[in-house]
Formats: sequence, structure tokens, C-alpha cells
Amino acid sequence: MGFRFLTLIRPFMAIIPEVAAPDRKVAFNQKVLWTVITLLIFLVLSQVPLYGIMSSDSSDPLYWMRVILASNRGTLMEFGITPIITSGMIMQLLAGAQIISVDYSLREDRALFSGAQKLFAMLITFGSATVAVMTGQYGDPKSLGAGICLLLIIQLFVAGAIVILLDEMLQKGYGLGSGINLFIATNICEDIVWKSLSPLTVNNGKGPEFEGAIISFFHLLFVRSNKFKALFEAFTRSQLPNLTNLVATALVFAVVIYLQGFRVEIPIKSARFRGHRAAYPIKL
Repeated sequence: MGFRFLTLIRPFMAIIPEVAAPDRKVAFNQKVLWTVITLLIFLVLSQVPLYGIMSSDSSDPLYWMRVILASNRGTLMEFGITPIITSGMIMQLLAGAQIISVDYSLREDRALFSGAQKLFAMLITFGSATVAVMTGQYGDPKSLGAGICLLLIIQLFVAGAIVILLDEMLQKGYGLGSGINLFIATNICEDIVWKSLSPLTVNNGKGPEFEGAIISFFHLLFVRSNKFKALFEAFTRSQLPNLTNLVATALVFAVVIYLQGFRVEIPIKSARFRGHRAAYPIKL
């Protein structure tokens, strides 16, 4: 029998913030409303910059992962859903390897396991915030001062706790789907829309160009005398988003949605009852 690690979590359950489960079935329009509110809170947190940072222009080692981690550099969503995913993976690994004993048929064990995941997520958020600030990610700690360093850690921790509670709220039936999937999808859609319609201009030596691929397409056709070269540049420019990236993204979305409709039915038969056959459907 595994070590009853969950008993150590019981004293912390009184201080861990928790979203109460709904006492009745939540109506569909209320689920839509709570989902929209959750998305708005997430988008606001993704755009509000951290107060007190001196610089965040250094190289970002997580640049290519920020889309799937639903994080945004230099904002309150610096860590995104990373603490939730990390704590969940750790707890599932410990439970799967039977290092800790969890009886999912018991309501108390399920509550303690969920509380342990939430506690670890908050500890990971606090630890990550402390490391990020003290290693100079937002400026030299000596130049920032103890007060600003503490303020940065508090901002990151509170924002991380809000994301954890928003995810729990959706999982308990107040909204539609999972908070993690919702945040990732929102971050991806936001990135696609911004890179398609961004009105910001950038000068790469060929004159000012719009960052957004669609806006740049019409702008190049309007200002360039050679329309063929303008069209070619709109599809192939390398330093800014281009129409080829946008079309490829749309094609991948279409293929994934199409393949989700495929279902393979595996025939099965009972070893106890002769002649009893059934089909087990598996979605791709």
C-alpha cells in the first residue's frame, strides 16, 4: 500500500482557496456567461504589464512554447498555465506509480488529491516567481530594490492563483470545457488574429510595412507599382508574418477538424456469452 501522503494535505485544506461546486445544474446561458467572463479576465491579465520591471528585452528561452503555455512575456500571465500542468503531471505520476495512495472511489481522497494539486500549483507559482525575479529576468535585483522585488513576486503569485481558480471554476461545471484547453485556444486565436490584422508598422529596409499579414497584403498591392512582386512579397516575406503562414495555419485547422470526424469501430465479442458481439468505437 502506498504512503498516505494525502493526510499531510488535510491541515492545508482550510487555507487553500476553493471554488464551491454548484448546488444545482448550471443553465447553458449561465455557462456561456461565466466562460466569457473567464476569457475576459484571462485576456486582461495577458495584456497588463508587470509593475516595477526595469527590462524584459533579454532573450526569452520559452518564446516558442508560450503559445501552448498560454503565457505572455512581461505581463501578469508570465507563467500562464505552466504551474497547473506541472502540478497535475507530478501528482498523476506519483499516483500512477503508487508512490502515494489515492482511492478515487472515496470523496475525501478525491478532494484531498485535488487540493494537493492546487497547493503544488501555488507553490510552483511562488517558486517560479521568486526565481524569475532574483535571477534578474526583470532587471538587476539590487537596482530594483527589495520592495519592487517583493511586489513583482506578489503580482505573479496573485495572477497565478487567479488562473488556478478560474480553471477550477470551469472544471466544476460553471463554464464550458476545461480552463486549460480554453486558455490555450484563446492564446492561439489571439496570436493568429494579431499576426493577421496587426496595424503596427515595421521598417526592414524596404520602407514601412504592416505587421499583420492581411493588412500588409492590401497595403503592398496599393503602394507597389509591380503588383506581381507585391503579391509575391505578401506570401513570402520572412521577417514578418505572411499569407503563406496564415493559409498553412487555416489548412492545419481544417485537416484536424476533418480528421476528428473519423471513427474506427473495433469488433469485440464476449468470452463468457457465445454469440454476443459488439463494436467499440475509437475516435481518431
